[in-house]
Parts: sequence; structure tokens; C-alpha cells
Amino acid sequence: MVHSLLFVHHRTVMWFARMSFKAHRTMCTTSQTKIYRNGPDQILPTTSLKTWHPDGAVKLQISEEEIKTAPPISVYTLLHKRASKNPKALALAAKKDGKWKYWTYKDYFDESRTAAKAFIKLGLERFHGVCIMGGNAPEWVIANFGAIFAGGLSAGVYPTSTPEACRYLADNCKAQILVVEDKVCLDRFLAVKDSLLNVKAIVQWSGSPGGAGVVSWDDLMDMGKAEPEDELNERLSLAAVNQCCYLTYTSGTTGPPKGVMCSQDNLTYVGDLYRKNNKNEFGKERLVSFLPLSHIAAQVVDIYTCITILGELHFAEPDALKGSLGKTLVEVEPTGFMGVPRVWEKIYESLMRAGTQAPMYKKILAKWAKQHGLNYYQGILEHRKLSVYERVCHSLAKKLVLDKIKEAIGFGKLRQCVSVAAPVDDYLLEYFLSLDIPVVNVYGMSENITVCAFSYAEPGRFKIGSCGKIAPQIQVCIKDIPGHTPGEGEIIMKGRPVCMGYLGMPEKTHEAIDDEGWLHSGDVGHFDEDGFLYITSRIKELIITAGGENIPPVVIEEKIKKELPFISNAMLIGDNKKYLSLLLTLKAEVDENTAESLPELTPYCKRVLKRIGCEAQTVAEALDEVENNPSGPLASLIQEGIERYNSNHAISNAQKIQKWRLLPADFSTYTGEYSSTLKLKRFYVLDKYKDVIDSMYSVPC
Repeated sequence: MVHSLLFVHHRTVMWFARMSFKAHRTMCTTSQTKIYRNGPDQILPTTSLKTWHPDGAVKLQISEEEIKTAPPISVYTLLHKRASKNPKALALAAKKDGKWKYWTYKDYFDESRTAAKAFIKLGLERFHGVCIMGGNAPEWVIANFGAIFAGGLSAGVYPTSTPEACRYLADNCKAQILVVEDKVCLDRFLAVKDSLLNVKAIVQWSGSPGGAGVVSWDDLMDMGKAEPEDELNERLSLAAVNQCCYLTYTSGTTGPPKGVMCSQDNLTYVGDLYRKNNKNEFGKERLVSFLPLSHIAAQVVDIYTCITILGELHFAEPDALKGSLGKTLVEVEPTGFMGVPRVWEKIYESLMRAGTQAPMYKKILAKWAKQHGLNYYQGILEHRKLSVYERVCHSLAKKLVLDKIKEAIGFGKLRQCVSVAAPVDDYLLEYFLSLDIPVVNVYGMSENITVCAFSYAEPGRFKIGSCGKIAPQIQVCIKDIPGHTPGEGEIIMKGRPVCMGYLGMPEKTHEAIDDEGWLHSGDVGHFDEDGFLYITSRIKELIITAGGENIPPVVIEEKIKKELPFISNAMLIGDNKKYLSLLLTLKAEVDENTAESLPELTPYCKRVLKRIGCEAQTVAEALDEVENNPSGPLASLIQEGIERYNSNHAISNAQKIQKWRLLPADFSTYTGEYSSTLKLKRFYVLDKYKDVIDSMYSVPC
């Protein structure tokens, strides 16, 4: 009875307080802090350029001109504007039971508000986390907006995360709501449920709820629809564009993952930057969402840029990377496409397989067409004007062959492809250029919401091997590193895209962002004479040999893979050693469910080995061939490639490779060598293959 009376008294006090606040929607002072109630587009006053507190605010790095031309707007306002002005425009599409289901922008906005009201009902407090785990789907993005509208912190969790990783993320953001796709994702959290002290509710959007008390998506929507608007509107009035609304977690290659704090302005501003720098057309773009939405690049492009340009976002099916992605691309015909290197490799291998099965006359015609396709882009790269003959041949090549290939794989309407997460091998870039499918590298990182350098397939806008030119809206400098070539150093950047800091990590925040707001990327790079940015290594990845030589491993590794294109990974060894050595893996098939590397070699790798007389079909057979026949065809092929690197690319004796070993399996996220964002976890590999490495240094060269 006493508890009930206290609860009624609390509700009464809150009602009077709310009415009082509504009477003057300006500023109210309490004994502890000032409460500003001009949201959701307000900017809270602060002089700090960084924070690690969940409710902290930062000073926006915005010019007077930008205040006029690109005024800060909230995530709520961005979606609300689209829903108000273009309510019937197609926003989302996903296959349900084999048929496309569609959401208009009005549906998108209304369901996001409904989810927000339901989350509040379930107990979500401001600046507490809502962890979202599952494949890309309308429910993922609606839950994301629901969390933000309600004043929470949306936090994406990779579907491949272990139970311990799930526990860590939920604890870091003090998650009160978990939104999962299915029982598989649910079980990852249930495995550590005793440690999830803040969680108040779990929502499952696909299938029947997999545990007691788990809320279905339909029930969540019904719950939200039954709630009044007052509390949600109250929270929106408190929202500010310079406070955190989304957390993207780093890969954890050098320690525990860090929660990168993204403000509302970070996300809406960067979404518009992609529009400006990629020349997107308003109301005419179609995208296919399949890269994990937990990745900041997918988050920005699939959600914020798509809304900014009134685009259509079509979700690939869950088995996209097992084969259905190609079918989705053909059905949707996207105007833009974003992939990671592994996706480009799979498309390349598929097209190569199809080419080997074509009749001889088609092979000859295709070879001719690709030559002229590549020649066209080489002309762009070299700023060379094509002759009349070259232009005629290119037009014929497009009409007779290249356009048909593009239509067959769903790229008929495509204007540009972007590669993220890691650099694409040059041979792949050249191959796609020959098909009139320009794939360009871009450069960014979670801490600057993926924005730094852009490329575009136009004269003066891209170079193979470069990640493009700096976006005009951000400042970038090269900070000298002692012992490095003049002009090469750490890339530091400043501007509105720079994140707020790392949640709950003051030391790491200060390490990454200095007091003037410069973000220290940890990436080593340089500019060429035309202003193109090249990334050469990571500072923490630099190898310092026993002789004191600084060696950038990524540059050497990429050159080795170019000499030996059947090699999947080449990891350089030599820190505090007298000479350099290499760990090599062959290209192998991948289990698309687990991302585990399989024993079977890829078709391309098999073809290369067969040409030299090696009949190996699996990694184990290839390893046996090398170990039992060190002067045999495969070992000789690898050694010849390394010698070519030593002769043509090593700029000093210290950069020459003396020894190498072939490993028994390719690297993967499943076995731990790669992070969830496909970054190589070098320390993990060094520990895992310590005995192999020691064997290369037990006997001097």
C-alpha cells in the first residue's frame, strides 16, 4: 500500500513538473544543472571538444558559413522532414516470405516513433543503451531510430559476436533494452544473462520469442501504439544535436573494443557529406543494404545518406553472401553499391568462372571489350584524350559486351561502387575498370564517422592505389614521425565529422583527440603531387628491426600479394629481429554462415596451381607439397614472387624478405585473426603462430 501511494505521489509530482516545463520551453534551473528544453535541434552550451560521458555535450566544429548553409539538425528532424514532405515516397523494402514488402517514409517515421514509445514503456532511460543484434532488416533501423528518439544510445552488435563480446558491449553502454533478430542472437545474450545487470527487456523481431519474457516485434508495436505521445515529446524537447545518440564499437585489435560516441550532428552532417561528395541525385537513388549495420560505413550510407537523398533502401536476404545477393542486385538494380574486398573477390571469381565456360568466340570478344574498357579508364587516369578510334571502340565494347555483363549482375544502373573496411587489391580494381565498373577506395575511420578522403571515377578524382582526395569539409594534416620519409607521417584530421570520444574511457579519448580537436588517426600516409592521399601503415603496426629500421608492413604485404595474387594474406614479421620474414596463407573458400576459412582452395587458386603442375585441391595438400618438396613448383613459384619483390620494390636491404612459411589455414574472423571489421589482429597471429615464427629465426640466414 505504501509503495502504491509513493508511486502515485511520484507520478503526480512528475505531471506537475511536466506541465510547468511546457509552460516555458526555454531553460529551467535545478540545484544540480541547467536543463535546456528547446530540442530536438538545440545545441547545448559547452566549450569542450570531447567527452567520454554518456550525457556529455561537445562544441561543434562549425564555421559561420556552415551555420547558414548546413545548420545542425537532429536525427529526428531529418527523418521527420522526409516523412512530412514526401510521405508516400518508398523508403524501405525487404523480402518477407519470398515477396517484397515496402515501407514509405511516413511508415518509417511512424514506426520509429512507435518503437520509441514502447522502449520508454519498457523502462529505457535517457543515455542508456539499446543493443541491436541481427542481420540487416527494417526492424534494425526502426529500432535504431526508436532508441535515439527516446533519448537512448543505439549500439549495434555484430551478429558474429561471442557471448562475452555481447556482455562487454551491453555493460559498457549500460544497455537496458536488447533487440535481437532470432533465437541464435538471443542465446548469445542469454549465455551471459547473469552479468547483464542493467537489462530490463529483450525484444525479438523474427520468429517466435525464444525465451520467457521476450517481447515479439508485433507486441512491441502494439505496446507503442497504446502509449500516449507526452513522454516521447518530453524527451525530444530535451534532445540536443551535440550529444551522443549512437555507439559504434572499434574492432579491438589492440585491446578491448572502444565505444565511439557519435553525436546527432555527426550522423546527419556526414550523411549529407556523402551526398555532396558522391553526387547523389535526390529521389532517384536505390541502395542494397547487406554490410553489417553495426559497421559505421553501412550505418552512415544505408541510413543517413539514404534518408538525406530520399533514397530507397532494399535489404538483402540473410543468405546474401551465400549466393542470394546476386539475385537481389538483379531485382533491385541499385544506383550505388558499397562492398568490402571479399565481396569484390567473390564477384570477380564468379565472373571468371562464367568466362571459362563461354564459347571461344565470346572469350575473344570479351577480351577485346575489356581491353578497350580498361583503356578508357587509363585515359582518365593519365589525363589523356582518347583518339576517335579509341572512343569508337569503347562505345562498341560497351554496347556489345560490357553493358550486358553489368545488366547480368544487376549493375546496369550503377554509377559508382565504393570499397570500404580495407584496400582492394590493384588487380581487382583494374579488372572491374575493364568491365566499366569503377570500384574506388575511400578513407575514413569510425572516429571521424568514415569521412576523410573520397574518390570518384572522373578525371582528377581517382587513382589506383589511392583513397582519393580530402573532402573539402574536413581539415587534414600529415604529422611528422621521426625516422620516416619527409612528407610521410601520421594523418590527423579536424572538423564536424570527428566523434565525441570513447564512452567511459577518458585516457583513450585524450590519446585520440587533442585539446584543439585534432583526431590522431594512427594511420601513416602521404599526399602525392596531385593531392591524392595514400595510406601506408598503422603507427602501432610499424616494425622496428633489431638494426633500428622502421618498416611499414602494409606496403610490403600489398606488394607481395600483387606479385602472388593467389596468396590471401601476407603478414610481415621482423619486430626486433635481424631480418624480415613472412607468414603466407592461400586463398581458400569461406563458410558464409560462420566466416570460417574452409580447407578447399578457391577455384582461382586451383587454376594457378594447376598451371604450374601442382594438383593440390586443399590448403593441406598445398602445404604438404611445399614442406615435402621445397624445390617443387609451388615453393618455387612463391620464392620467385618474393625475389621479384626484393629486386624491384625493396628500397633497402633491411626491407628485403629472407624467409617465409605457408600456414595451414587462411585467416578469418571465426578463428580470430581478423576483427569483426576485417582488420588483421597482428598480436593474435604472432601469439598463435609463435612456434612457426621461431622456426624462421632459429637458424640464421
